[in-house]
Amino acid sequence: MRHLQDQTVLILGLGASGLAMARWCVRHGAHVTVADTREAPPLLATLREELPGVSFVGGAFTPELVQGTAVRAVYRSPGLAPATIAPVADAARAMGLPVGGELDLFARALADLREPPAAEAAEPAEASAESPVSPDVPAEAPQPDAPDAPAMPEAAEVVDESPPPVEAPEVADTPEGEGAPAAEASGDIHEASVALAADAAPASDEAGEESALPALLALAQVEPEPGYRPAVLAITGTNGKTTVTSLLGQLVQRAGKTVAVAGNIGPTLLDTLSAHMDAQTLPQVWVLELSSFQLADVQGFEPTAAVVLNITQDHLDWHGDMDAYVAAKAKVFGNSTFMLLNRDDARVMAMLPPPVKVRLKAPQLRPHATFGAGEPQRPGDYGIETVNGMTWLVRAAEADETIKRRKDEEVELHVQRLMPIEALRIRGRHNATNALAALGLAVAAGCTLAPMLHGLREYRGEPHRVESVAVVKDVEYFDDSKGTNVGATVAALTGLGLERKLVLILGGEGKGQDFSPLADPVQRHVRAVVLIGRDAPLIKEVLPRNIPTFDAASMEEAVTLAAQQAQTGDAVLMSPACASFDMFDNYEHRARVFCDAVQALARDQGEVL
Repeated sequence: MRHLQDQTVLILGLGASGLAMARWCVRHGAHVTVADTREAPPLLATLREELPGVSFVGGAFTPELVQGTAVRAVYRSPGLAPATIAPVADAARAMGLPVGGELDLFARALADLREPPAAEAAEPAEASAESPVSPDVPAEAPQPDAPDAPAMPEAAEVVDESPPPVEAPEVADTPEGEGAPAAEASGDIHEASVALAADAAPASDEAGEESALPALLALAQVEPEPGYRPAVLAITGTNGKTTVTSLLGQLVQRAGKTVAVAGNIGPTLLDTLSAHMDAQTLPQVWVLELSSFQLADVQGFEPTAAVVLNITQDHLDWHGDMDAYVAAKAKVFGNSTFMLLNRDDARVMAMLPPPVKVRLKAPQLRPHATFGAGEPQRPGDYGIETVNGMTWLVRAAEADETIKRRKDEEVELHVQRLMPIEALRIRGRHNATNALAALGLAVAAGCTLAPMLHGLREYRGEPHRVESVAVVKDVEYFDDSKGTNVGATVAALTGLGLERKLVLILGGEGKGQDFSPLADPVQRHVRAVVLIGRDAPLIKEVLPRNIPTFDAASMEEAVTLAAQQAQTGDAVLMSPACASFDMFDNYEHRARVFCDAVQALARDQGEVL
């Protein structure tokens, strides 16, 4: 972290991430100025109390924040739209100054922590994956790997483990979407307020309140010995990020490794790293949920393994167009990261680079594996297989890996059944593929498969992600308020609709999305639709005409109408496919109102929940 010593840095945005960057830069000797478009952002008092030496500037971002100043680097909060920071960012780049974000600082920190002591560095280094980072390598290009784990294993190294006995199936919930739009002036986007408590403090909330790490941050600052080499596992995608991140943290812990979960899920990357440095508890594995905002302009981030779960329209108001959104997501793979890809998503599969010819060998694909809702197609892939009426999570290996084959010879696969889908507590086919993604990343970190399968059966899902909240008169009610985009709602409909007919509560602030992908799953799985919110008329235009549609002025009315349309054995799914800000404070507030309305309905029906 010597690159910050005595340097003047400018931080744009005083949300949770901006405050974390200010703490980090001050900790490592920088002179810090924080700028925010708001004159009095909510965290200003915290900044002044914790970091009295930091300057604050409120008001519009202008080139004068860097021109004619001593600023040598600019770091932005992820919630700030490119157009908002453009005057400062363009001026900084024209001056040759680096412009980055919290993820850049985190990646640089891990690179610095890898460096060996000076005496060790002076010794001849072997040319291996464990060789120390050369001081000539740009600081923003870390290559984190597992501390005591090999590089990504071949399928045969894992699939020969027999899964433990299957327990009686239990069921519950969950998908999600990147929730809040990026219209909050300079606040960070913290869509999820759920963090796995695996050596990590509780998450900050959606509104960008203080990061909840005061106890650990108050400890004496301790700089660890160099040579730290963790595995770094990164998760992004339009939907499912928080579920996979939280589940992955739990699986890694179940496999016996220490783990820290941070990023978009909360708490912030740098606050979490500082806390573990001070407590001298640096984890073996980092599990990071990353949004497109965090990835958009990151440089040199090279996790051990990463996944893009899926790509559907979201945040186009922030990125400008779909191509820019996809490009931001693809940056999670860096230049050499092991790629875990959703083979059911063409946009995700297009991220796999074409084969590269290496010397005299045939062209080689970049190391990768895939997962999907169908059977696996190649060794190392994950998938789903139905045998004799039972559906399984499976992984593929070569049937006989001792046989050398020609490159053009078809590989015979051995499919290992891991566990029945019915044993998962989280509901829906989309959550089965989420489980496969988490397993794939954990295996990349060197985690043992058998204990993770036990962990899969224990995971109950995240709040507001296809969460079962009540059964009233033989109709089950599901809260999917985190379904803030069309892709999330399509996934929820497809996942739950295989089991029963649905009555769907839909609508809100559409963020300029194309709602037409809703038409097919509504036609196949929905008995009736109840529309709420500002963009209800736009949604109604794309829905099938033969599906009954009702308008509701409030969530309470929507629940009443949905209950009237539902039949015995059906489910009522509140999955709005929209942001909540036209009617509610946030998606959590929307969920509370929905749950309260279901409770009131139960009381009116004479049922006690």
